[in-house]
Amino acid sequence: MSKIRNIVIVLLAGFILVYVNMPTVNYGFTGFAILLMVLTGIWTLLNNPFKIIQNQNNTPTFKIGRPGKVSFIILAVLAVYITVVPFITSWALLRTNDYRNLIGKVDTESNISNHMLPISIEKIRVVDQPLAQLLGDKVLGTQSALGSQVTLGTFNIQKVNNNLYWVAPLLHSGFFKWEKNRQGTNGYVMVNACNERDVKLVQQINGKKIYIKYQSEAYFFDNLERYLYFHGYWNVGLTDYSFEIDDSGIPYWVVTKYKKTIGFMGDDAQGVVLVNAQTGEIKEYTIANTPKWVDRIQPGNFIETQLNDWGEYVKGYWNFSNEGKLKITEPVSMVYGDDNNAYWYTGLTSVGADESTVGFVLVNTRTKKAVWYKQSGATEIAAQNSATGKVQEKGYTASMPIPYNINNIPTYVITLKDNGGLVKMYAMVAIEDYTIVGVGNTLQESLMAYKNAYNQSGNKITTKSKTETNKIKSVITRINGDVKNGNTYYYFTVKNFPKVFIGSSQISNDFPLTNVGDSAYITYDNDNQDVIDISSFKNKNLRK
Repeated sequence: MSKIRNIVIVLLAGFILVYVNMPTVNYGFTGFAILLMVLTGIWTLLNNPFKIIQNQNNTPTFKIGRPGKVSFIILAVLAVYITVVPFITSWALLRTNDYRNLIGKVDTESNISNHMLPISIEKIRVVDQPLAQLLGDKVLGTQSALGSQVTLGTFNIQKVNNNLYWVAPLLHSGFFKWEKNRQGTNGYVMVNACNERDVKLVQQINGKKIYIKYQSEAYFFDNLERYLYFHGYWNVGLTDYSFEIDDSGIPYWVVTKYKKTIGFMGDDAQGVVLVNAQTGEIKEYTIANTPKWVDRIQPGNFIETQLNDWGEYVKGYWNFSNEGKLKITEPVSMVYGDDNNAYWYTGLTSVGADESTVGFVLVNTRTKKAVWYKQSGATEIAAQNSATGKVQEKGYTASMPIPYNINNIPTYVITLKDNGGLVKMYAMVAIEDYTIVGVGNTLQESLMAYKNAYNQSGNKITTKSKTETNKIKSVITRINGDVKNGNTYYYFTVKNFPKVFIGSSQISNDFPLTNVGDSAYITYDNDNQDVIDISSFKNKNLRK
């Protein structure tokens, strides 16, 4: 009878441990083996309990029961599995090439601006994750009925109908809030990454309320991780539970499915599991057939580890002189290329280097295709310091730089924020030479200052890009000045050209002396915006 009781206790303990910890039952994962060791220990204690015995001096002593032969063998095998086996199968000395090649083939190019076409100033990303969180909290605070019931989840950057947004779900703020609202939290928050004034709480789609029923802050089988585990995903690796919406606004959880490829190491994405956050519908996809609206399949931490391993073992394992070794400069951040695809971006620097890079890497967030742009330049930290140094008296902090193609020059765009986390100024820093900096109260001002800094630099950096600078010679048909924040901007039109140009005396000293009817030479980089920023301006009439 005691044996049956002990079996029931062990089974009950096993269910509780599995329910709470949800260990992956597969080779390369140690959680289930550790759970079996705990259950074996419980079994041993139940069948060989503590005993108090009297010794020859009548002094009580404790005697701990020893495990039986079968229990001892099980414990020994499991101990070997979680210690010796991982060491042998995952040791970098024996698997150097496997670690280095896990990232896949890394292509090389000479200039990162080849990957980024010029962009309209209205499309430049100026809202980072901390600011999105701040703006989301504010809009949530205006909803008195929601503020005490829910919290905001993690904001993820993503393209929605070709517009860039930070999106975060509303989550339960505690057990009792979940208990009172079992159908889920009502909606999510969207923050336009290019316009900090565009913040909205989405609670309906086509007139129907939406609910985030399955989430990490729910309990029992509404908990997202547990829901998946007990719906058949107990034997596969799942990670990176990121919240995304499709182009119609339906909320999903995008969960990366991965496996161990180098013994107990070498985590590598194999596909995604999509969970409808409201209905709980589960669909699994390979990398190749994942819906196009999903922006991220490859977890950022996987890519960071794989890039560092690729740079670490460039000369094999025995390379104590660090010859040729590379490492990433900062954690990866998501950017978008001229092909409209999402990429993990980071700089590469030699081991031991400080403020300079040997290039930059873009890794496709879906396919993991990696490209190394062998272009020296400033690290993200150096660019941030250069930007804040321009306004050091204000005590602003710099956001994480985002690379863009400005004037056919690879350029970091940075926001400068006050102590409250609000954007006060903008900065543009040349990646190749971080002494070329433009700072302004608006993006337009910073662009003008940046172009002026570049012109005054004596062309210390070269522009290598597949895009071409446009040059025209025409007659001024209209020109007017507009003073903003102490700077004069000149808006003008020319004959036989349908759009408006803008420049400033920082670009050319000819502007204050230019009149309607004057002939001018004008260069500009792109015309994908209604008001076109010029690169240079020369009044022909002033040079007769």
